[in-house]
Amino acid sequence: MAKRKRLTPPDPAQVQPAPETKAGFPSYPLGLAPSAAKRPAPIADVAGAAAATAALQEVTAELTAAQTEGRLIRALPLAAIVSDHLVRDRIAVDSDEMETLIASIKARGQQTPIEVVQLAAGQYGLISGWRRLSALSTLQAREGGFDTVLALIRSPQQASDAYVAMVEENEIRVGLSYFERARIVARAVEEGVYPTTKAALQDLFASASRTKRSKIKSFLTVVEELGPVLTFPTALGERMGLDLSSRLEEPGFAARLREALGKETPDTPEDEASILTRALKANVSRAKQMDRPAPDEVAPGIYVKPVKDGVQITGPNLTEAHIAHIRAILEHS
Repeated sequence: MAKRKRLTPPDPAQVQPAPETKAGFPSYPLGLAPSAAKRPAPIADVAGAAAATAALQEVTAELTAAQTEGRLIRALPLAAIVSDHLVRDRIAVDSDEMETLIASIKARGQQTPIEVVQLAAGQYGLISGWRRLSALSTLQAREGGFDTVLALIRSPQQASDAYVAMVEENEIRVGLSYFERARIVARAVEEGVYPTTKAALQDLFASASRTKRSKIKSFLTVVEELGPVLTFPTALGERMGLDLSSRLEEPGFAARLREALGKETPDTPEDEASILTRALKANVSRAKQMDRPAPDEVAPGIYVKPVKDGVQITGPNLTEAHIAHIRAILEHS
């Protein structure tokens, strides 16, 4: 049997380097460059770069669209927000509710963004979120910090779109009083946002029932006649407001009521409601007196006037003889 030849590794010192190729590149053992196994092929580099560029363009386009459509939440400087850009629909906020909101934002941060419209570079007008903005401003004044507000930058096509957004947000979160609803209708017409009250009602409260819009329309009279003299207008109940609206159409009642409110300064909503109630009752009595027909003087000092179930004969010159005579006539009639 032939003997097997034992193979031994070559001595590195005896290995001669391979000659250079015609292209001038060095030749390596086994034909592999040191980094060839790790470096991807050139076509893979191009494909990878193209995919990264496409992904970046897609993300950029989506962010641009989100910002344009008002879907991108941004942290804006609190000082850059113009809170009175629109005539606000809400007149007052319950102090306890505001303190609750302040405590919530302090503990958990701002959970819901406000809505703004860009007015100029670095300046934004508030559309909705007045309570959140007020709470942040209070926290900033009390404790410092809270210098930014989370906001969605909207791009309303016209002023009415901004007013609708404000009203809808407040109706959903904390319903407005009927006085506040009527007031924003009146102010929107005054500002030229809507040409008529009817147009403002139908657009601002498009989702409301016809009955609700009718009540808001009735409160417009209260806003116009009593708005400047009411101390607690948001506390005005629906029933009393509707009653006032109908009474204010009577000649002289608005002036008398304004005079009564001017003489007494109510300290609480209950005090003001008491003044209004007294005025309504006094007006009813006066109306009843006006409805009664004046007595007819049928003879000197003797008057006859119609009453509910017949007629009434009175007067300083009415004697027993007159009464006996009238009785005799009735008995023989």
